[in-house]
Amino acid sequence: MSRIGRKPVTVVDGVKVVVQNGTVEVEGPKGKLSFSHRPEVAVTVSEDGKSVLVERHNEERTSRAFHGLTRAIVNNMILGVKNGYEKKLEIIGVGYLAAIKGRVLQLRVGFANELQKEIPEGLEVTCPDQTHVVVKGCDKQKVGQFAAEVRALRKPEPYKGKGVRYQGEVVKIKAGKSAT
Repeated sequence: MSRIGRKPVTVVDGVKVVVQNGTVEVEGPKGKLSFSHRPEVAVTVSEDGKSVLVERHNEERTSRAFHGLTRAIVNNMILGVKNGYEKKLEIIGVGYLAAIKGRVLQLRVGFANELQKEIPEGLEVTCPDQTHVVVKGCDKQKVGQFAAEVRALRKPEPYKGKGVRYQGEVVKIKAGKSAT
């Protein structure tokens, strides 16, 4: 039995969960999310609406795999519409900066041209200053995916540490060729 999958998901106050036709819909103060779960698992909401239970139909390998995954996704949806998720990025390097123009994130990170990244619907991206980017939203997957795509535009390099990194990320700096 999946240790994660068998735990019931508690529904926090202010969040409404509806399950119908294989789709879980969660609505809260930060937004509305929906997820179509696999047929190997069944998702049910308790009578009082205070918990969600995920059960699998059999003991096959795919059913066991989707059991814990579905429970984790439903839990992330409930926490997301209540509190939201956020990722912070730092831009390190001389002359490296970020700005937002409309629904486009503009990055100057050492290339000859300015990189532009379209901000997806449902995300709120802000630049408190020119070297920091904050990505917020209620969908954990969208927030993490967009932050990873921005970081991939200029990963931190190992010799000077220049590039885009998550706030608090430790980049191991290598010694150059003159360090013998």
